[in-house]
Amino acid sequence: MTGQVENPMRSAHPFKLGVFSANADRGLTFTTVPEQWRAGWDDVQRAAVLADEGGFDFFLPIARWRGYGGTTHVREWSFETFTFAAALAAVTRRIALFSTVHVPLVHPIYAAKALATIDHVSHGRAGLNIVCGWNPDEFDMFGVQLNAEAYVQAAEWSEILLRLYTSDEPFDFEGKFYNLKGAISRPVSVQSPRPVTMNAAFGPPGRDFAASHCDYLFTTFTDLEVGRQHVTDIRQRGTAVGRDIGVYTVAHVVCRETEEEAKRYYDRYSIEFTDEAALDYHMKQKKGFSKSHEDRAFIEYRQRFAAGTGSFPLVGTPTHIVDQMVKMQEIGFGGAALSFVNYVDELPFFCEKVIPLMREAGLRADTEDTP
Repeated sequence: MTGQVENPMRSAHPFKLGVFSANADRGLTFTTVPEQWRAGWDDVQRAAVLADEGGFDFFLPIARWRGYGGTTHVREWSFETFTFAAALAAVTRRIALFSTVHVPLVHPIYAAKALATIDHVSHGRAGLNIVCGWNPDEFDMFGVQLNAEAYVQAAEWSEILLRLYTSDEPFDFEGKFYNLKGAISRPVSVQSPRPVTMNAAFGPPGRDFAASHCDYLFTTFTDLEVGRQHVTDIRQRGTAVGRDIGVYTVAHVVCRETEEEAKRYYDRYSIEFTDEAALDYHMKQKKGFSKSHEDRAFIEYRQRFAAGTGSFPLVGTPTHIVDQMVKMQEIGFGGAALSFVNYVDELPFFCEKVIPLMREAGLRADTEDTP
């Protein structure tokens, strides 16, 4: 393939679809079922190609450096996300490929060089998920402390990244967290002024950062009415700084021919076969340090954490799942990043059955891009 292509995040689809967390073992689940996702490289590549050819818009990895213990050490096995995206850029044709970066752990000059490399390999399909981190045990591995002013640092980091792509000459930068002399990075990104960016923040400081520096913000919600409130809040923050920010969410999927079959499998993998110790540790750390969910979620929705790390469940027939997506789009969500128990096993059925129904429901453009 030659020449620049439009980043699919900029496409006309009213509700965009992404694959989430396929770079890590078990994806977003805490399951021990035999068919659990192992995230071997060949399977990851196969999932990316399936999503690319099946009509998904983006492929979004998580950034993890250690697991959550228990019997499975879930998500201890995970691929680093810059090299991950670069490798997948060479075997896909249209899907957007995100990297996820912990601001306190990665210098912005390195990030600019790595991200521009991916953007050139993919001919303009790179994206960046900017996160600040939340798990102190993970940061201890690097000898780095969680920072109460993390989003102040993220703002400096993002400003440096943008200037590296837009400055014709080397520049100096003096801030609270970075002091640079003669900073420059070539090549710049294919996308101008920079690749598309996202952030997954729940609290006010994170949302204010995303409103000022990112194109998209991903958030969780417990039910659709609460989701509507989140969308309103985020958009108001964007309006306050003169920006129109897209709002996305995260969901875990069990799609089957019948509702009974879907629910039976949902209970099997997220109740009968769960690494309870790893789940307990994850929920404790998330509640104590991440602030990524409403407080009631940790009390009322334990199964959702076992099934999909507290994300919204899309469990049922293709028609039911599309109906739920229609409701998400109606309250203002521009898309969703989806996880599955086993991406390679489940993506073909989803692409075959769900995406055509999405088109009929007006969630996809009339003409699908052909790979």
